[in-house]
Amino acid sequence: MRKYLFYIVVIASVAIVLFLGIRLFRGQKEEYTYKARREKMVQVQIASRGVKDEKVLRAMRTVPRHRFVSEDFTGSAYEDRPLPIGYGQTISQPYIVALMTELLNVDKEDKVLEVGTGSGYQAAVLSEIVSQIYTIEIFEELGIPARERLKDLGYSNTTVKVADGYYGWPEKAPFDAIIVTCAASHIPPPLIEQLKEGGRMCIPVGSVFWKQILILVSKENGEITAKNILPVRFVPLLGEH
Repeated sequence: MRKYLFYIVVIASVAIVLFLGIRLFRGQKEEYTYKARREKMVQVQIASRGVKDEKVLRAMRTVPRHRFVSEDFTGSAYEDRPLPIGYGQTISQPYIVALMTELLNVDKEDKVLEVGTGSGYQAAVLSEIVSQIYTIEIFEELGIPARERLKDLGYSNTTVKVADGYYGWPEKAPFDAIIVTCAASHIPPPLIEQLKEGGRMCIPVGSVFWKQILILVSKENGEITAKNILPVRFVPLLGEH
């Protein structure tokens, strides 16, 4: 009887080892595949279109974009297009994420505010570059999962708040840079106030039903300047403003 029990234990142990080994192999193969897709994404969709900042390119190669979409869209995560994330919101096209990040001209010592957390992808990209990123999401159903997702992936320098992003985050201001990932009808005055001297803000401005322009706002010597970058299409900035 003991002999049979011994064989059962040995067989069960071998089966467990094989099962774990197969899972590990599949996981490594999957990660290699996603890494290759990120590299192709950066080369074909981003660098070829003129994004040159090595910090940005490195962040885009590093952040696992497939972890920021639903399982239904995992296979499309690295395609050259935005993807739905629920509640009428989207994760932006990879090129637009990279371009807006580059326009901010941020570095490792900077503190950044993001309006429109979504699934957390843009925040993750920025967290690879800057010291601290504060990000605001108006939908609790998106903000709370994004907070958990960023935590699980190790982005400890990212803080998520569920609130109306139009008013910014005055308790954490001023910010070296501000990025708005939803289209506003105008540049929100609270965000201009919370932008540090010498800082930059990247924001799409316009109607969801009409023309939108990505605008780069700069604050120099107390003066505000705005530069049109290119036409874009974003979901609207929501709130009671």
